[in-house]
Amino acid sequence: MPQFLYRAVTQGGEELKGELEARDSQGVVRQLQAKGLIPLLVEPAGASSDLAAFLKLEMGGQNKRQRVQQFTQDLAELMRAGLSLDRALQIMSRVSEDKEQQQLLKHVEDEVQRGRPLSRALKEQGGLFSPFYVSMIHAAETAGNLAEGLQDMAFYLERNRALREKVLSALLYPMILLFVAILSLVVILTYVIPQFEQLFSDMGEALPLATRVVMAVADFVRIFGPWLLIALVVAGLIFRQRLKQAEVRVRWDRLLLRLPLAGGLIQRIETARFSRSLGTLLRGGVPMVNALQIARGTLVNQHIASVVAQVSDGVREGRRLGEPLHATGEFPPLAIQMIQVGEETGQLDEMLMKVAELYDREVGLNIQRMLTILEPLLIVGLGMLIAGIIMSILVAIMSINELPL
Repeated sequence: MPQFLYRAVTQGGEELKGELEARDSQGVVRQLQAKGLIPLLVEPAGASSDLAAFLKLEMGGQNKRQRVQQFTQDLAELMRAGLSLDRALQIMSRVSEDKEQQQLLKHVEDEVQRGRPLSRALKEQGGLFSPFYVSMIHAAETAGNLAEGLQDMAFYLERNRALREKVLSALLYPMILLFVAILSLVVILTYVIPQFEQLFSDMGEALPLATRVVMAVADFVRIFGPWLLIALVVAGLIFRQRLKQAEVRVRWDRLLLRLPLAGGLIQRIETARFSRSLGTLLRGGVPMVNALQIARGTLVNQHIASVVAQVSDGVREGRRLGEPLHATGEFPPLAIQMIQVGEETGQLDEMLMKVAELYDREVGLNIQRMLTILEPLLIVGLGMLIAGIIMSILVAIMSINELPL
């Protein structure tokens, strides 16, 4: 059976770490609970690679997103075990090894001990917790099920992290391949090709056309390459500043949705993100109109976010969610049908979570298909370019022997 690493605390707040053997992570959780322990973290042994640990060390430990996720998971587990909020925060502060996390826990604990609700305390942490997060916790406090609300929030953050890492991991190899391809071409054109210029200098117009084209491109890259790079960097910075303008960002995001392949992928990613956000908020007891406004803030594509604002106006006028979503034309038909079924059966929050799961899987499959096409294209394209350059040089060298003496 596989081995799992765990981190748990006793009812007295003592932290324990170790390794257990079980069929799955739930088996480890049951073993720990049978011993009277409160599990905080269970992961397969060896799941964190040495490289990942090195990068984490070099980057200074957890980033803000990881810190929020760890805070949510730990607090949810402790409160589900029956501990009070202030006691759970005390234990978390005691067992945490991250100094910034300890400061966060201390601030939140102080606010809670003064009688303030947890949502208010989190809202005052300098924007570390998003409006979506704060609204979800506030709704859970109002409904009297803070532990369940934290558990839903932890699940949401984990699924969001998994989706984000899936996309980034899938794009990492093609980006590296593209960088290596560009670097290889730059080295060939700026270092290798100039070595043959002296050899071919006496041939003039007798050089084959392909060779003359390659030599001209090499000269252009060598002379104007640095200036071209500077121009691209400046253009990128200007474009980035322009994207901060709301109208420009909406137009750009609308254009991205119209791109072949990539547009459909972006639509599915945003559909999954919107559905999970809205479903989590509705499950936590947030009213529909407020939930739509908050879920809108979790979207990356601003065109879809503006569309959701229109949907919110329609719901405020008394219409069901599915109808204005369908009218926008920006959401997949299957997602809209599932949402309409959820409204008719009174299980909209559960159906939204199913929509999110469905499009999470579709995103993974679509990324895999795109990479199946993209990687061979990049490899073959790079090979053909380098082969063409080499052949142009070889043809020129062979033609030297045909020159009249």
